[in-house]
Amino acid sequence: MVDYHMTSGGTLSNLTPDGRYMEQEEDWDRDLLLDPAWEKQQRKTFTAWCNSHLRKAGTQIENIDEDFRDGLKLMLLLEVISGERLQKPERGKMRVHKINNVNKALDFIASKGVKLVSIGAEEIVDGNTKMTLGMIWTIILRFAIQDISIEETSAKEGLLLWCQRKTAPYKNVNVQNFHISWKDGLAFNALIHRHRPELIEYDKLRKDDPVTNLNNAFEVAEKYLDIPKMLDAEDIVGTLRPDEKAIMTYVSCFYHAFSGAQKAETAANRILKVLAVNQENEHLMEDYERLASDLLEWIHRTIPWLEDRQPEKTMNDMQQKLEDFRDYRRVHKPPKVQEKCQLEINFNTLQTKLRLSNRPAFMPSEGKMVSDINNGWQHLEQSEKGYEEWLLNEIRRLERLDHLAEKFRQKALIHEAWTDGKEAMLTQKDYETATLAEIKALLRKHEAFESDLAAHQDRVEQIAAIAQELNELDYYDSPTVNARCQKICDQWDLLGSLTHSRREALEQTEKHLEAIDQLYLEYAKRAAPFNNWMEGAMEDLQDMFIVHTTEEIEGLMAAHEQFKSTLPDADREREAILDIQSQAQKIADYNHIKLASGNPYTSVTPQTINSKWDKVQQLVPKRDNALKGEQDKQQNNEHLRLQFAKQANVVAPWIQAKMEEIGKIAIEMHGTLEDQMSHLKQYEQSVINYKPNIDKLEQQHQLIQEALIFDNKHTNYTMEHIRVASEHLLTTTARTLNEVENQILTRDAKGISQEQMHEFRASFNHFDKDHTGALGPEEFKACLISLGYDVENDRQKRISALDADDFRALLISTGYSLGDVEFNRIMASVDPNNSGMVTFQAFIDFMSKETTDTDTADQVIASFKVLAGDKNYITAAELRRELPPDQAEYCISRMAPYHGPDGVPGALDYMSFSTALYGESDL
Repeated sequence: MVDYHMTSGGTLSNLTPDGRYMEQEEDWDRDLLLDPAWEKQQRKTFTAWCNSHLRKAGTQIENIDEDFRDGLKLMLLLEVISGERLQKPERGKMRVHKINNVNKALDFIASKGVKLVSIGAEEIVDGNTKMTLGMIWTIILRFAIQDISIEETSAKEGLLLWCQRKTAPYKNVNVQNFHISWKDGLAFNALIHRHRPELIEYDKLRKDDPVTNLNNAFEVAEKYLDIPKMLDAEDIVGTLRPDEKAIMTYVSCFYHAFSGAQKAETAANRILKVLAVNQENEHLMEDYERLASDLLEWIHRTIPWLEDRQPEKTMNDMQQKLEDFRDYRRVHKPPKVQEKCQLEINFNTLQTKLRLSNRPAFMPSEGKMVSDINNGWQHLEQSEKGYEEWLLNEIRRLERLDHLAEKFRQKALIHEAWTDGKEAMLTQKDYETATLAEIKALLRKHEAFESDLAAHQDRVEQIAAIAQELNELDYYDSPTVNARCQKICDQWDLLGSLTHSRREALEQTEKHLEAIDQLYLEYAKRAAPFNNWMEGAMEDLQDMFIVHTTEEIEGLMAAHEQFKSTLPDADREREAILDIQSQAQKIADYNHIKLASGNPYTSVTPQTINSKWDKVQQLVPKRDNALKGEQDKQQNNEHLRLQFAKQANVVAPWIQAKMEEIGKIAIEMHGTLEDQMSHLKQYEQSVINYKPNIDKLEQQHQLIQEALIFDNKHTNYTMEHIRVASEHLLTTTARTLNEVENQILTRDAKGISQEQMHEFRASFNHFDKDHTGALGPEEFKACLISLGYDVENDRQKRISALDADDFRALLISTGYSLGDVEFNRIMASVDPNNSGMVTFQAFIDFMSKETTDTDTADQVIASFKVLAGDKNYITAAELRRELPPDQAEYCISRMAPYHGPDGVPGALDYMSFSTALYGESDL
């Protein structure tokens, strides 16, 4: 709690004529503050008085006990009524933060010579009504009543004397105090009628109808004088003695409202010009805010769409996403690129107009700076790049998944066809009634089956591996794949177990059986692997393939040719196997042996071998055609790559060359600014005329994407690089055109000759060693010296047209130097953002100020002084008489009351208003 002193009587203090506070009159005793009727009047009056000032800051209070507890609106109220900036408030919600804020407000009040008595921050934070009302009354005394001075009387006496003089001519009005003299309402109506007779029909008022009189005065004051209603007529009439503080507060508002009753104007032309510039700039600022808001809203709405990485389950859905992205690139984004460029141009033009009219630089709303838009645009482009990469990766993934799923189905179908009936075969008991020969045949047949079973082990492992890869790649139908794979594995384990059991049963009876015909056995042993080889060959010939280059398809074709080279050996093996069967038949026929149907050792018959061999022979040319078709496709893709690379290798260097040429125009000086403008427009037209080449490249790029071509070794340029470079070229061309337009605007507005402009550009380019278009502090300082500026001891001298020897001699003879203090002042004007660099436009603005004359705050002040009849203040009536209504009200609403010793009621401070127009103080 801040230590505020109490007077000996423990009461609040009042103001003396010399600015000090005196003890309040005895009839203002604090105990009367507790009177319910007075407290009600004070709460309403003080609340309305506070809101009459707070509404200037766009806020108000509802409960005077509660709304000042955190100190924020209390500090804001003091800032509004004093016109000064208080310490930065604390935004915390804790009690200590509120106490600190209230203490800052009380410190400020004390700094104005107010001796606060027994008012502590803790009472205000706790909502103490008595202390809060006392504090507000102290503020009203200091800022609304203290400065009232009539014939060497001040504060209360001065306000009372003013009321007595203004109401003296009116019958039934006798103002002797600030309580009962006002109960009948006639004094309020007399004050209004004295200054604005057209608002009150005083002769129709009756002394015996105080409520009507009071309400009439309150309503007229609120409607026409902008004085809020602070009192209730019923409360005043129903109270024996109205609250003196409430009456004084309300009457002081009439004093301030009428203190500037006289107005005059004679120099309206300059003021109208200044106001018109101000209003035009405000309109441009509003346009910028609206355009920036629209563009940022589109960026913020588009980024979440580009950052959505929810994958689709099918290729068609992902292809649709890719098509939507292409529409965004072709249709939706290009207009926004133009809007962004136009926004930057408008911003630069607005800043140039503000500089030319000596106005402060425009600062957009928070989050709507050009840098904010550039950051949002950069975020958009990053999201866009990531989204395209994600789409292509997802398409590759789905393509891979479709290939694996089809391969899984084919292998599973072949395996299931092979295992069909094997379980029943392994569980039959045919060996129990078989002959010896039949038993041996069954044993050999079982051995052949085991060989076949082992040969199929690799296929089962492949099926399981494919299922595992589909799971890892998050295939959408993985449950079905897993269920089928699990069924195959379970069946495979069962077949292994049954095979082992059957072999044991056959081996138990093997000692009772004779050897089986070796010829059949040899046939079975050779036929089974050959049959498995043919099945594998058929599977390979029907296997799907996916390639992306001609080298890959040529590798597959080479492998296929190698396979075809093995067919003669395979045919000889087939003939040898069939010959074994033929020999067995011949031996049986020769020995009159009746053979059972089929080979007892294998189920692979000669018909099966021939059928599968024929199938292999049919599949070979089909494979040839499929490989040839894929080769044609890859050759076409290679053609697309070469076609795109040829165009890209021409377009990209052209764009780069144009960028360098435009950069040279911005730095070098060739001809007048109009010549440079003409050259730039020619470059701009050439860029526009060249757009069909870029559009053609876009079409070629779309063909490449539709063909799912993901790389191109024939060029280092991608469509994204060329697209960004093209957009950058357009933006740079427009920005450079805008810079030259601003230079022309500056030259014409300031009356700078072409020779001066060339001189400025030559000096600037000479010290811009790195050709960045901006000077560092030391380079800028050297440039100023080269142009002949001496700012030592806050002096500035222009040295005109000297040759090198004369200039050097002058420097030596005058002790030429550039003072740090003055140079820092110059740097602050040309580099307000402390970027450490001085652009050519800022340099031109500075030089133009040094060589031309413009409207200044001093000139506007001098104009107002002429209008005011050489007085230090001006009145509202004078402004309304000379200026158009809109311009007059614009000045009146922004001019603060004049508080000088020579002021009259209603005087306005035109000096602070003029300086505010040029950014030298707050408007």
